[in-house]
Amino acid sequence: MLTNSELKAQLSADFSQLAQQKNKLGRSFLLVHSDKLDFHLELAQGTDETHIDDCHQPVHLASVGKLFTSVLIGLLVEERLLRFDDPVSLYLDSELCESLEHLAATQPSYNISNLRFSDQLTVRHLLMQTSGLPDVFFPLMEKLKAGELYDPTATSSVAISPREAILWGCEHLKYQSALGTKHVYTDTNYYLLGLIIEQATGMTFQQAIQQWIFAPLAMDHAWLHGLSKPSKSCYQPANLYIDEQDFLAIKGSHLLDYAGGSVIAPLPEYLTFMQSLVNGKLLNSTIVDQMVSDDIAMGFPALGFRYGYGVWKTRPIPLLLPKNHYCWGCVGVTGAFMFYHPQTETYIIGTFNNNKYREKALRFVIGNVIKKLLVLNQTLNN
Repeated sequence: MLTNSELKAQLSADFSQLAQQKNKLGRSFLLVHSDKLDFHLELAQGTDETHIDDCHQPVHLASVGKLFTSVLIGLLVEERLLRFDDPVSLYLDSELCESLEHLAATQPSYNISNLRFSDQLTVRHLLMQTSGLPDVFFPLMEKLKAGELYDPTATSSVAISPREAILWGCEHLKYQSALGTKHVYTDTNYYLLGLIIEQATGMTFQQAIQQWIFAPLAMDHAWLHGLSKPSKSCYQPANLYIDEQDFLAIKGSHLLDYAGGSVIAPLPEYLTFMQSLVNGKLLNSTIVDQMVSDDIAMGFPALGFRYGYGVWKTRPIPLLLPKNHYCWGCVGVTGAFMFYHPQTETYIIGTFNNNKYREKALRFVIGNVIKKLLVLNQTLNN
């Protein structure tokens, strides 16, 4: 048995204890909301260099932003501006297509056929992370931090763009697995999706996000890191620590963020976004269902998850992960999460703003929050 107030007290204490672990850098945020359970909780814990003490401070949820990219693709599919099974060659320039072909050919088992690799690689492969392409984010982030991606003689000084990042990866990295056979998580796929969105809409990626998602949902305090500004003034975002360095403060980091992350907003606006997906208000429910159900096993180290179109969802594991813990949403490397738990109709959104918390955050959501929500649900049903 568990009452509403008791659950709030327990989650507040558990969240506070986890957020206050030794040597923790950054502020932590949690929002739990369920109309069905008549439950709402918002928490913020800790301090950072922004010195802001407000649970509505905007936060960057790292790769949770990929769900915004995949939903934007879904909206373009709904408007018949593209299809999930379109080959990327319809949208990418010849240099990118040739570079992708060169990269794919480095795999010993690559099957040369009459079709170029870019004619076989589809939007669906990119969404599901089954392209086999290598990840360029972390190798280039190390170069960015070392100042190797700057041209001091150039006007903008930044000598890398998402497109150039892809070209760099095609030249310097190795192809990971045969097309469509394995889940290989990489920001490279989402850089390509960003370029496809720009080609399909005739807009920049940030303009498309604003017009198709932020504006319709009145997400007035949302923006893309380094690419746009919020419609209404708000607090500066909380620091986002990767290996004890604030990612948002790294010059040029936004160019490696792009369609693979980028979204910054207060937690209530992320809630608005998730509610719009679940309720079919932003995107047709049939497309949302496809994005969730058309999936592939993620494999090690995310053994308890399957991956759809930018969507993480749990899969049952005997004795470890019961069926009633099923949830879907998205995850960020900095201990960020945005999930919907259908059985209790609950949204669980938050972040620890530190990459040391990636696994801890998932255990907290599934093994703590959802477990206790189920107890409250049972109490209310008795």
